[in-house]
Amino acid sequence: MRQLKKILIAGGGSAGWMSAALLGKLFQGLYEIVLVESEAIGTIGVGEATIPAIKKYNELLGLDEDDFLKRTQGSFKLGLEFIDWLRLGSRYIHGFGVIGQDLGWLRCHHYWLKMRAQGRAADFSRYSINTAAVDENKFMRAKEDRPESPIGHIAHAFHFDAGLYARYLSDYAQKRGVKRREGRIANVQLRGDDGFIEAVTMDDGEVIAADFFIDCSGFRGLIIEQAMKTGYEQWGHWLPCDRAVAVASVRTEDFTPYTRITARAAGWQWRIPLQHRTGNGHVYASRHMEDDEAERILLDNLDGEQRSDPRRIAFVTGKRKTVWNRNCVAIGLAAGFLEPLESTSLHLIQSAVIRLVRLLPDAGFDQAGIDEFNRQTDFEYERIRDFIILHYKATERGDTPFWRHCRDMEVPATLQRKIDLFRANGRIFREDEELFAEESWIQVFLGQGIVPRGYDPLVDIRSDEEIANYLGNIEAIIAKCVAVMPRHADYVAKTCPADG
Repeated sequence: MRQLKKILIAGGGSAGWMSAALLGKLFQGLYEIVLVESEAIGTIGVGEATIPAIKKYNELLGLDEDDFLKRTQGSFKLGLEFIDWLRLGSRYIHGFGVIGQDLGWLRCHHYWLKMRAQGRAADFSRYSINTAAVDENKFMRAKEDRPESPIGHIAHAFHFDAGLYARYLSDYAQKRGVKRREGRIANVQLRGDDGFIEAVTMDDGEVIAADFFIDCSGFRGLIIEQAMKTGYEQWGHWLPCDRAVAVASVRTEDFTPYTRITARAAGWQWRIPLQHRTGNGHVYASRHMEDDEAERILLDNLDGEQRSDPRRIAFVTGKRKTVWNRNCVAIGLAAGFLEPLESTSLHLIQSAVIRLVRLLPDAGFDQAGIDEFNRQTDFEYERIRDFIILHYKATERGDTPFWRHCRDMEVPATLQRKIDLFRANGRIFREDEELFAEESWIQVFLGQGIVPRGYDPLVDIRSDEEIANYLGNIEAIIAKCVAVMPRHADYVAKTCPADG
């Protein structure tokens, strides 16, 4: 076996420095790692909301959570609030973590479905501590010494400044031997016999050779696409949004432990609370809305004074046909793009780097390992794609051409199968290692108006009174737990206040 000697990462930002930090930590100097970036190019930097899996990445690096949040102006996240998605005036929460408590063989929602049909169930959000806490703007970390209580099962993620996070990881990576090279890549040299990458030439003429290349150059795919012509699979027929405009506003008193997602006439608007500002953006379909109108809608719906000039972004939803091609793997926006409706952008970076470590090649680049990497990547992207499509498809809205298109479109067979199964009797099964757990699918199905026609027949083993008492007990205990939790703003101020 011939070992790799040198790895070159093309591009910084979240993708480049998340890759560099983890590889620098895990490889312990086994390989020379060089990251090339140009401050003149800049990064997108709008991926400020995350899902709980980011904690695993931070733990792999050994980061102190409070220090990380202080240095990135971060806050906590219990889930997402969706406004106007089912119909104008509707609202639901997609919370992280568990829902209620299983009773016998069945999950909580099956019993809730029966009681709902009888008018004897509270709103579904009352049966999870994450969603109940969202309504009160409360937050605390889970108490691991209380596994019998909902307090022991609070699941959280973060909001943070992606630019500060990249800078934080840059410091971390360089302390662990990663070399940073400032400058632009002017040319990529391919070997004539097999199309593998040999080296890159910098804008000052320096040639940097390497064995393995990680393309983190963003949408343009400097190596994976511009040099290697890998190809791109577009999903715009299912996900028609192709533009975004982002702007920062002054932090307000509404310092929420959740991301707010509000449907608009041709897309949706995000609101992400950070310690030093609020991040806002409007994702929309250019076929249905002009750029100036989209920007006006965003600015008219800020809840604080505008703090920055709006930044416009064009994108094409989809992924590279092969994310790992020969001796190059694309990570982040260079690999593909799924709109950040469910805050998956940074997770896709994290999972790609971890997958790369698990399937790291030697200098022979065995095709079986490359194929397995691409198979896992395709599965992950496609299942996240399906979950995002669900939000658009499952709607009663028909008030604009955009929403009529979404409501009436055909969806991938993999998603339609899930919809049909849940609509029949509330059943949902997590496939292999797909990202979103059953709890996520259940909340979005119900929130988007897909209420099952029936429930699992085994529910009827229990009497109606037994089920009513079971659900009432869950609701009461969660309410008591939420009552003793601190407000999100107070918890952040006490545990992880940023310096400025």
